[in-house]
Amino acid sequence: RRSGRRVAESSKGSLMVSSRSGVAFAVTSAIAFGMSGPFAKALTDTGWSPESAVLARIVGGAVILLPVVVLLRRGALRGVLSAPVTVVAYGVVAVAGAQVCFFNAIQHLSVGVALMLEYLGPVLVIGWIWITTRRRPRPTTMAGVALALGGALVVLDVFDGAVFDPVGVLWGLSAAVCLAFYFVVSAKQGDAVDPLVLSAAGLAVGAIVVGVAGMLGMVPLQVSTNDVALDGRAWPWWTAVAVLALVSAAVAYVFGIMASRALGASTASVIALVEVLCAVGAAWLLLGETVSLTQIIGGAAILTGAAVVQWRSDAPSPVEALPASAGMDGTRGVSVLP
Repeated sequence: RRSGRRVAESSKGSLMVSSRSGVAFAVTSAIAFGMSGPFAKALTDTGWSPESAVLARIVGGAVILLPVVVLLRRGALRGVLSAPVTVVAYGVVAVAGAQVCFFNAIQHLSVGVALMLEYLGPVLVIGWIWITTRRRPRPTTMAGVALALGGALVVLDVFDGAVFDPVGVLWGLSAAVCLAFYFVVSAKQGDAVDPLVLSAAGLAVGAIVVGVAGMLGMVPLQVSTNDVALDGRAWPWWTAVAVLALVSAAVAYVFGIMASRALGASTASVIALVEVLCAVGAAWLLLGETVSLTQIIGGAAILTGAAVVQWRSDAPSPVEALPASAGMDGTRGVSVLP
């Protein structure tokens, strides 16, 4: 009996460590994704098309991660061969699809409305869990999601100059589906594909898709070698590209996958809404954009909603649990279904 108690206590401690690590991974990923806005805007202000900034970001991320995979995860490359459809789908839908759908959405909608449509992804993830597991989400989970989405709505100031167009709404909802797919696949793979390998391969596939779309004229690819303005100073254009590639692609995707596997897709997707707050903060620091008291209150709502969801998700339900998978820090995390 004592032995069983020790095992239970040990398992509980391990779970809590995994949960804390997962939150750290999710916040790191959100910060990294949030950094993309100011640096991409700095490029577009000099003549880059948004799609070119995206292509530079994911190509750079793939170039950074692929050598790392070869050096440190060569044995894990077998995971690509065991799940080629998943890897290709991840690159096409989660990486390229989300980008293409979003940038088509902002051609018809205001940026705030397009972002809010895309950030319906967490709701789709929770709905997917509900349908596939037939387990109703906890009331606190739904309350946390509503609070976080409401906070994001305030931070983005969606209704200021909002423009609604059926075509744009369709593109925005498609971006939400791609975002939900990102969290679902990231959480569901378990030991099948190493996070580093899935990120590198997915970015490589996504880069090919966006590049081909550009060559076919489906998306405009325009670049400029003019300096970019950040923090009130002029910087070479390649510094913005380097940050997008290293931080907003390589770090963001790797840590995002690790967070989804440690926390589950639903919890990780809600915490990912912190990206909205990080994007606004980064724009304030780097571009000098103002932040209102209302946006600060909205940011507090996002953090509170994410905390509520995580507080009720310390232990995954039996239906969601999958075999444990090794984290990149050497700890054992709990993989969960989306």
